[in-house]
Amino acid sequence: MMHFRLRPLAFLAATVLGAYFVPAQHALAAQPEEGLKLYGGIGWGYDDNLLRVPDNRPAFGGQRSDRWRQLDAGVVYNKRISRQRVAVVAKASKVQFDHFQQLDYDGRDLQATWFWEVGNKLEGQAGTLYNRTLAPYTDFFSDERNVREQRRQWFDAGYKMHPSWKIRTGFTRDRYEYELLRQRWNNRTEKASEAELLYTPKSGSSVGLVARRVKGTYPFRRPAVTGVLVDDFTQDELKVRVNWYATGSTTLQALAGYVRREQPSFGEGTTSGFNGRLNAIYTPKGKISYNASLWREFAPIESTIVSYTLNRGASVGATWAATGKVKVEASAAYEQRDYNPRSLSNPVFANGGELRDSLRSASLRATWQVKRKVAVSAGWQHQARSGSDNLGLGKFDANTVMLNANVLF
Repeated sequence: MMHFRLRPLAFLAATVLGAYFVPAQHALAAQPEEGLKLYGGIGWGYDDNLLRVPDNRPAFGGQRSDRWRQLDAGVVYNKRISRQRVAVVAKASKVQFDHFQQLDYDGRDLQATWFWEVGNKLEGQAGTLYNRTLAPYTDFFSDERNVREQRRQWFDAGYKMHPSWKIRTGFTRDRYEYELLRQRWNNRTEKASEAELLYTPKSGSSVGLVARRVKGTYPFRRPAVTGVLVDDFTQDELKVRVNWYATGSTTLQALAGYVRREQPSFGEGTTSGFNGRLNAIYTPKGKISYNASLWREFAPIESTIVSYTLNRGASVGATWAATGKVKVEASAAYEQRDYNPRSLSNPVFANGGELRDSLRSASLRATWQVKRKVAVSAGWQHQARSGSDNLGLGKFDANTVMLNANVLF
């Protein structure tokens, strides 16, 4: 539910601070005006299947749809001191629902990044992120409030050995905690460390070889028919990272390679093979730009039965700069989620049947930049799941409409 809603902080961060793809995905890279800015926002939304109730199950209290209101207040801070720069976005929000009032919650968002440089060859980033929001109900059948807290810390350092060669290393720690007792099996800490050798020729494109290890620990063991499941895992990756400016208007980005995952509750304990993601961006001289993605990768799932799936998916999108102040964005995605590697370890799957499902989504959003610091956006989103009887996941469809107004002052 909330996972597919247009969240004002995401809009604010994208509009004011931006992001870049290589090499650190956490970073906020564009440089807005220096100083401290206050932020305010108001939002309204309607969802015709708020709790993602499957078609074959009765709605909670006979009610599927609901409306909500949201108020936001926060600060945006950007300051450069010599070669150093600090960027901070902080927001508090209050969300209230008309019918499912037990879901009302106070949200919190914070992201702070220090972009540091030492001399002409050593640079990097250090940062922290905190997010408190309502977890999605896509794979969890309940009308109880389930607030999720995410905490992230990261550090990245790169050393330029040569005008075209660079080595870098990075470390990230993510921690997730769920308010609801029935979701505590998904509480986890993931620690990732990586090293990369990066080559950047004069063309500006780049290619890097990335070695990465991710270790995940789950403090609560997931119950099963024969005892408990151990969801702790270790994932080793050796991938190639490419950022290729194919033409003046086409950019291809890829991070793909070999992945080996050891997880006791995941089938026989070891899964390996190709994993990766490919992005294509096409920006001709006109008012419309396009993007597309393909991926095959492991991803967490907020379910009471399993913790991870192997996903294959594709997405397409377009952005239309209708006028100097109006922008329209559209996207569509399809993802197939495979649970088959778990069939040998979890007796709940012993009766056979499909151990996979799929998610389809589409969205349309229009943003009007009323003034330089005032923006109004309206959007529609659609989400559908095919379902899997063997996993107790039924088919559903849901549509959401939203209206938000945001101001910096």
